[in-house]
Amino acid sequence: MKLEIRTPANEVYAGEVSLVQLPGIDGLFEILEHHAPLVAALQKGQVKIETKEDKQTQTFDINGGVVEVLHDKILVLAE
Repeated sequence: MKLEIRTPANEVYAGEVSLVQLPGIDGLFEILEHHAPLVAALQKGQVKIETKEDKQTQTFDINGGVVEVLHDKILVLAE
């Protein structure tokens, strides 16, 4: 899956991932390959990713935002 994490100032991350965990308004949720289309609001918390190539885990702190999932592409617009 392709993931992009963007803030109003810059692009924080762009790359291939196998898992994304997000802080949704109603709690944490994960996105895996072939996920159904989705648009959701995010609250303050951490975005956790697992890179596809080397299976390393990375985290990014956000202050809220939105996520869109469509055709194995994930776009996180974060504050």
